Amino acid sequence: MLLRSRKTGGNAMPDQEISLPAKRNQRRWRMAFTAIYFTRVLVSLSKKVLDNQTRLLRSLSYVAIDVNSPRPIPGPFDGIDQKTLTEMVKKRSFESLQQLGGAKQVAAILLTDEKDGISGDEADLMHRREVFGANRHQKPPSKSFISFVFEAFKDTTIIILLVCAILSLGFGIKQHGPKDGWYDGGSIIVAIVLVIVVSSVSNFKQSKQFERLSDASSDIKVQVVRDGRHQPISIFDIVVGDIVSLKIGDQIPADGLFLYGYSLKVDESSITGESDHVEVNGTLNPFLISGTKVMDGFGSMLVTSVGMNTAWGEMMSSITRILEEQTPLQARLDKLASHIGRVGLSVAILVLAVLMIRYFTGSTRDENGKREYKGSKTRVSDIVNSVVEMIAAAVTILVVAIPEGLPLAVTLTLAYSMMRMIKDNAMVRKLSACETMGSATTICTDKTGTLTLNKMTVTEFWLGKELIKDDSSKAIEPEIFKLLQEGVALNTTGTVDTTHASSIPEISGSPTETAILSWAVFDLNMNINETKQNCEVIHVEAFNSEKKRSGILTRKIEDREFHTHWKGAAEMILALCSNYCVGSGALKGMNADDRLEFEKIIQCMAAKSLRCLAFAYKKVTHDNEEEVSKKLEEAELTLLGFVGLKDPCRPGVRTAVESCKNAGVNVKMITGDNLLTARSIAFECGILHPDDDIEKAVVEGSQFRNYSPEERMTRIEDIRVMARSSPFDKLLMVHCLKQKGHVVGVTGDGTNDAPALKEADIGLAMGIQGTEVAKESADIIILDDNFTSVVTVLRWGRSVSNNIQKFLQFQLTVNVAALAINFVAAVSFGNVPLTAVQLLWVNLVMDTLGALALATEQPTNDLMAKPPMGRSEPLITKIMWRNLIAQALYQLAVLLTLEFKANSIFGVNERIKNTIIFNTFVLCQVFNEFNARNMEKKNIFKGIHRNKLFIVIIGITIVLQVLMVELLTRFAGTERLNWGQWGACIGIAAVSWPIGFLAKCIPVSGKQLQNK
Repeated sequence: MLLRSRKTGGNAMPDQEISLPAKRNQRRWRMAFTAIYFTRVLVSLSKKVLDNQTRLLRSLSYVAIDVNSPRPIPGPFDGIDQKTLTEMVKKRSFESLQQLGGAKQVAAILLTDEKDGISGDEADLMHRREVFGANRHQKPPSKSFISFVFEAFKDTTIIILLVCAILSLGFGIKQHGPKDGWYDGGSIIVAIVLVIVVSSVSNFKQSKQFERLSDASSDIKVQVVRDGRHQPISIFDIVVGDIVSLKIGDQIPADGLFLYGYSLKVDESSITGESDHVEVNGTLNPFLISGTKVMDGFGSMLVTSVGMNTAWGEMMSSITRILEEQTPLQARLDKLASHIGRVGLSVAILVLAVLMIRYFTGSTRDENGKREYKGSKTRVSDIVNSVVEMIAAAVTILVVAIPEGLPLAVTLTLAYSMMRMIKDNAMVRKLSACETMGSATTICTDKTGTLTLNKMTVTEFWLGKELIKDDSSKAIEPEIFKLLQEGVALNTTGTVDTTHASSIPEISGSPTETAILSWAVFDLNMNINETKQNCEVIHVEAFNSEKKRSGILTRKIEDREFHTHWKGAAEMILALCSNYCVGSGALKGMNADDRLEFEKIIQCMAAKSLRCLAFAYKKVTHDNEEEVSKKLEEAELTLLGFVGLKDPCRPGVRTAVESCKNAGVNVKMITGDNLLTARSIAFECGILHPDDDIEKAVVEGSQFRNYSPEERMTRIEDIRVMARSSPFDKLLMVHCLKQKGHVVGVTGDGTNDAPALKEADIGLAMGIQGTEVAKESADIIILDDNFTSVVTVLRWGRSVSNNIQKFLQFQLTVNVAALAINFVAAVSFGNVPLTAVQLLWVNLVMDTLGALALATEQPTNDLMAKPPMGRSEPLITKIMWRNLIAQALYQLAVLLTLEFKANSIFGVNERIKNTIIFNTFVLCQVFNEFNARNMEKKNIFKGIHRNKLFIVIIGITIVLQVLMVELLTRFAGTERLNWGQWGACIGIAAVSWPIGFLAKCIPVSGKQLQNK
C-alpha cells in the first residue's frame, strides 16, 4: 500500500538552538526526523515500483498501515448544475462550454480523471445518480388488465350474447321467480365472463412478456473507464462523469463532450433527420448526442447528461415500442378467419330462420310434447323469451364458428417461442422473423466468431522470411523491435490496463486486437503504455472493410521523427511494400522472387487455417508538418513481418451445418479472410466436401462482383464460400438469392453489414461482436455469436408454423362438426342439442385452452428432416385436409346418430340425450387434441412428456367437463350421467385415435407418409 508522510508542525531547529533543550528532547527530535525521512523514502520507492510495473516481493509476515485518507464522497459539484450541462449539449453552445473552461475543465468539475475516469465505488455512483439522475427514460404507462377486459367486451358477438343473456335473465325471473328464473340468463352471463377473463388474462400475460423482451433488447453493453480500468457495463448503469470509449458501430449512450479520439464521425439522423455523417472533434464540434451512432473512427467522451435530461430520453419517453406488430402469418390467418366467420354467419342466420319458422308454424314442442306456440293464446312474454333463446342459440353458433382462437394461437406460439429462444441465445426483435425463419432456404454466415470460437491466439511470427520461434524478443534486432512495438502499440483500438491490485495486465478490445496485444505483452515483453507516452499520434485511418487495413501517422516526442504504420490483411499490405526487414535489422529491396516467396509464406499459413496479418511502416520526411498529416503514405512501405492467428472452429458447428443441409437449407460462408484460409475453414466446418467442385464452390468477392448479371445468377447456386468479400459483395449475394426465389437469412456484425441485414428476409446480428448499428438493422440477435444458435432459430421458426397448423387443423374440425350438428338438428327438430352455455364452453376448450395446449409444443428433430415450407405454401395443406376431413366426418356421423337414435339406444329422455351429445362432443375434441400433436406421424404420444403444459390443460379440461355434467347441471343445462353412459361417451370419443391412425395411412400427393 502507498504510505504517505504526514506534514510536521514545523521545521528542524538550527544547531545553535539544539544545545539548549535537554538531551531527552534532542532524542525526540532525531526520532521524529528519522521517521519523517524514512516515510518519505518509502513513498518514493513505492512510486518507482508502481511506475515500473514491478512485482512487489512479499515477506513471510508483515503489517501494512494505510495512511491514505479515504476518497471523499463528492459534494454538490460546485460550479456546475444539471440544467447548465443539459442545455449546453442540446443547444451545442460553445459559449457555455468556454465559460466552463472547456471539456477538460468540465471533467475536473465533475471530479473525473481524464485517463482513469471516476472511482466507480458504490457511494460515488449513488451520489451521482442522486444529483444528476439515472440513465433511464420514463416509459408511457403500459396497458392495464382492465383495458384488455374492455377490449374483449367490445367484440360484437359478445355484446349481442350479453344482450340476449340480460333479456333471458329478465324474462326468466318474471316467469319463474328470482329463485329459479335466473339460471338460463345467468348461466350465459357467467360463461361470457369466464371466456372474457381467460382471454384477457392470456393477452395481458403476453403483453407483459413483450415488455420484458423490449427491456432486454434495450440493455446494451457500453465500454467505460473506471478507476483506471476499461470495463463493459450496462447502458442503464452509466452516470454523469463517466468516460465512455467509442468505436465504429456503437450507439452513443448519453449526452456528452468529446475528450479525445481520431476521425470520429457520427450518424445523427435519429435526432436531426439529416443523413450526412457529422464529424466530432475537440475544436469545431465537441458535442455528442445520445441515441446517435458512431459510423467511423474511435474516441472517448465525457458523459454530461443521462436519462430524461437528454434529447433522446425525452423522445423515447413519448414513444411506445410496439412488439405486437402483425406478422404475415397473422395477416393470412385473419383473412382465413374472416372467411370462416362468413360461413358461420350464414349458418347462424339459416338456423335462426329455420327455428323462427318452425316456432311460429307450431312445429316445435316443449318437454311435455305440447306445442310451444298457440297463436293468440300464447303470452307475449313466452314468445319473447323463446325468440331470445333462439337468437342466443344462433349467436352462440356464430361465436363457435368465428375462430377467434387463431390470432390468440399465433400470439401464444410467437410469445412462447420468443421467451424460449432467449434461453437458447437468440433474442427476437421483430415478431415476423420467427415465422419467416421457418421458411429459410439459404443462410449466409460469417466465419469469424460464428463458425469459429473468436478466441484468437498468435501461433506464428515471421520476420521477413525467417520464422521466429521461442524467445522471439531476443531474436529481433532492437531497431526492428522498436518499430514493431510502435506498430503494435499505436495502431490498435485495444487497451492494456495495469491496475494496482494485480501485476498481470488486463487487455481489452476486439478478439484480433486482444490476440496481438497479448502476444506483444506476454511473448515479446513489449511495454505498450510506455510506447504510447513516447509517441504522439497525428492521424488515424480506422480499419476499413474495403481496404482491410488500418493505419496511423505518429511522431516521436524525443526526435520529432514521423512514421506511418499499417496493419491488415497480409496480401493487401504486401502489395504496398517495396522493402522488407531481415533478422539482422537490415533493409532489403523486394524483387519479384522475394514477393513470390512471401506469397508462399502467406499461403502456407492460410492452408493451416491461420488468419494472416502483416505489419509495415514508412519513415516520412516532409518540410511542412501540416502537409504530412493530411494523408497516410500507402506506397513503398517496408514490410516488418507477418503474424498468423489461430481461431479454432466452434464445437458442434459441423453437426449444425449438416443439420441445415438435411433440412434442405443451403449454408454459404462469406468472409473477409483470404481464399485459402476460407477454404480450409469451410472444409473443417463441413460446408465444403472433398468431392465438391472447388472451382465453382469457392470465389473471391472481386470475382463475384465482376461477373455479368446473367453469369452471377447462373453461378449463385453453386457458390458455397466467398472469400475476401466486402459488405457490398454480401449485399449483392443476398439480392441475387432473393431474385432466385430463396428465403435468405444473413448473419452480420459490422456497421457495414447493415444494408445486407436489412435486405435479407431474416437479418441475424451477433450479440457479442456485433455493433449497435448492425443490431438495429437485424430481426434477431444471436446472443452467443454461435452458428449452432442460428440453427436453433431455424428449428423454432419451423416450430411456429407447425404449431399454428396443428391448432388450425384442430379448430377447423370442431367448427365443421359444431356447425353441421346444430344446423341438421335445427332443421330436423326445431331446436339445437347444444345450449348457449355449452357452446360457449366448447368455444373456451377449442380457442383458449386448445391454443395453450398446441401452440406451446417444443420443436422436434423431425422438423429438421423436412424441406423448407416456402413462401407460397397454403396454410391448410393436403395433409391437414386429410386429417381434418377424417375426424370431422367421424364426429358428424356419431353426433347425428346420437341426435336421432340416442333415446332408443340408451332409453333416456331428451335432456339426458342432449347431455350425452354434449359430453361426447367435448370428449371427441379432447382425444382429437392428441391427434393434432403430430399431423404426419402415427405415434401421437412421442415426446408428450416434454410438454407438461399440454398434459395439464388436458387434465383441466376433463375435470371441468366432469364438473359441468355432474355438478353444474342447472348452470350448464345438463343432467347427471351414470357410469355406463360415461363409459359410452369416452368409448365413442376414443375411437378418434384409431380413426386418426388409419387416416395417416392414406398417402398424400402420391407420397406415402412416414410410419414412425
